[in-house]
Amino acid sequence: MDKIDVTGFFLLGIATRTTNQDGQAAKDIGDLWCRFMDDNVLLQIEDRISDEVHCIYTDYETDHTGPYTAILGCKVNSLDHIPEGLVGLTVAPGTYVRFTANSWMPDRVAETWQYIWNSSLNRKYTADFDVYGCNSCNSDDTRVEIYVAVK
Repeated sequence: MDKIDVTGFFLLGIATRTTNQDGQAAKDIGDLWCRFMDDNVLLQIEDRISDEVHCIYTDYETDHTGPYTAILGCKVNSLDHIPEGLVGLTVAPGTYVRFTANSWMPDRVAETWQYIWNSSLNRKYTADFDVYGCNSCNSDDTRVEIYVAVK
């Protein structure tokens, strides 16, 4: 893990409201991934900067124990045109601690988040996110970067 400054960016994608209570987020975010793939959401994001998929966690009601919104999508150049069925989000610049999950497998990403939740990081709870590289789903060697906003 290392501390870095992230420039702000725009994201376009699909969203769900969820909570980490009773494993609900695993189900809801899993369903969101299925929808993303089944509906070819990537292809609906015409102004995308790259094919990297971001999963943003934002609109925290309290902290990681309360409800929040998960948005699955791609960085775009602007939010001037948001197609029907998609949502836009502006992620503000800030300081983040970057973690790396050793595989794109959901269990590895979940294990990394468990570590984060149990850590003593001074979190901001503004917008945290996972970055899945263009080949993330095709290789066990691919890593997922996880960014956690800190004060």
